Formats: sequence, C-alpha cells, structure tokens
Amino acid sequence: MKKEGILNRDLAGIFAKLGHTDHIVIADCGLPIPDGVKCVDLSLKKGEPPFLHVLHTVLADLEVEKMVVAREISEHNPGLEEELIALGKEMNYIDHESFKIQVQKAKVVIRTGEVTPYANVILQSGVIF
Repeated sequence: MKKEGILNRDLAGIFAKLGHTDHIVIADCGLPIPDGVKCVDLSLKKGEPPFLHVLHTVLADLEVEKMVVAREISEHNPGLEEELIALGKEMNYIDHESFKIQVQKAKVVIRTGEVTPYANVILQSGVIF
C-alpha cells in the first residue's frame, strides 16, 4: 500500500504516466468536461473538496512547471488569482473559451466541489532533473 502522496489510485496511476509538458486540469464543479477526456470526480457537495485544497495536494505530489488560467479570473475571482500567483509558478492567461478548448488535450480533469467562478487551472508537467 502506498504510504504518502496521492492515495487515489486513478490519479496516482495517471501521474506516474505523465511526461514533460503533459497537461492535467483541476476544475470547479461547473467546467464542461469534453467527451473522451478522463475525469476523476472528487466532488462531494458544494464546496467540497475546495479547489485550493486539491491544488495544493496535487502540487505536493507532481512536478509542475507552468499553469494556465482563464484571464476572466482577474475580474471575477481576484482572491483566487492572488493565491495562484503566490505559488510562484509561471502563469499564462488565455480567454475562457480557449481554456475550454485546451482542456480537450488534458490527460485528466480532476473535478472538485468548488463553486467560485473561474476556479480552474491547467497544470503543465515539468521534469525532476
């Protein structure tokens, strides 16, 4: 049995297969998930689990070199934007419609119970060397 890190067997398996520049998405409960993209749905009820809790847990287990967010976050969820900036990762902004198109290329979408606007991020896998 795994001792530390992500215990969810689906996520642990997907993370083990990621290569440099592969994408995963952490999403609020409202982001449309395209057909054909694997979804690990962690949502239990409104707000549970929260987006930031899932993000911090994933970042502790996965090497991430870049984040992509919808530029609308600046107007509609500036508090979350500040939290993301504080992580110190390179952050790229694209419009929300382009964000939804990029989700189609993700290896997995992790759906949270988050109910605040634009609480979605694409994480680009880095390398550990």
